[in-house]
Amino acid sequence: MEAGRTAGLSSEREALKRQFLLDTGLGQARRELLTGDASTRSYERLHLADAKTRILMDQPPVESAVCVPDATDQERQALGYNALARLAGGRVDAFVSVASWLQDQGLSAPVIFAQDSSHGLAVMEDLGDDLFARLIEAGAPEEPFYDAAIDALVQMQAAVPPALLTGPDGAVWPLLTYDDLALKTAGDLLPEWLPALRPEVRLDDSARQDWETIWNPIRAAGVQGASVFCHRDYHVENLIWLPARTGAARVGLVDFQDALVAHPVWDLSMLLHDARRDVSRACEARSLERYLAHRPQGDLPRFMADYHGLGALNISRIIGIFSRLVVRDRKPRYEGFLPRMWDYLDRCLADPALSDLKTWFDTHVPAGARR
Repeated sequence: MEAGRTAGLSSEREALKRQFLLDTGLGQARRELLTGDASTRSYERLHLADAKTRILMDQPPVESAVCVPDATDQERQALGYNALARLAGGRVDAFVSVASWLQDQGLSAPVIFAQDSSHGLAVMEDLGDDLFARLIEAGAPEEPFYDAAIDALVQMQAAVPPALLTGPDGAVWPLLTYDDLALKTAGDLLPEWLPALRPEVRLDDSARQDWETIWNPIRAAGVQGASVFCHRDYHVENLIWLPARTGAARVGLVDFQDALVAHPVWDLSMLLHDARRDVSRACEARSLERYLAHRPQGDLPRFMADYHGLGALNISRIIGIFSRLVVRDRKPRYEGFLPRMWDYLDRCLADPALSDLKTWFDTHVPAGARR
């Protein structure tokens, strides 16, 4: 019965996509399925008769409800994880609205040619396959790509983020803040899911209370410093090299639909604490130096304290997500990323200001569980 229902839903989805492409004049395009990620989205490359290409984004409306701007903490709890974490739930109207704003900043988000937000479909510009990560893997020096990524990030953070983003065909999306509840939801993924993956990690009520106490001031700094547009998934798997363009526009941007207003260090942590590739200490130091050169008037000690504190929270979030992917979603390949994340966490915990957090991990997460 379940297999039949799934097949039926797949058939209905295919019919929707075919009709959408017909309505947008692309019904004759040759369709090529592209490799997906851990999300519920899928992508196809559309090959047109004139040899041009477009990308079809397919986001079925299968995720939990999103957070409305004035929702209380209790209402967000009732709505589910997306509302708690202030995730867009794959909403196409979020993607197209954020894309439009990024383009207005002179950045290279895909142009949207057509959309059907109610059904989760969009046709957009094809920025190509030259992901920074793939080019570096193929032997290209990493420095120019990280330099470009930092320059694009600086430009992204330069404009005052609006409360409401508008996109084509009447699309609108609120740009919410990475608030305390969203940050708490992020950090709490580790104590929720790591023990399920590593049974030797046993967290009693006292350990969980200490976890909460330690993170309170770090989250408060994150909320207080929330002042810039935050891509939220800013790393070299989501950046596309566009050498024919100039300046920050050489960096093609994708997967930004979960954007928020956040502390400037959040996207830095995503870039420099990359789950899918080793970012050396030298690369991290060089990138931070380039970024900080654009902030000569800033409070450097405070900024670095926030970078380490919120970086540790982000890393903990990713460890929790990957543990959940392995245990709940039966995707064992994500376990292979965990040693890298523990290494990044050690870098952050070397900051003396995080000594209480380091003690917590040393006490409750045995060395053998950090693998």
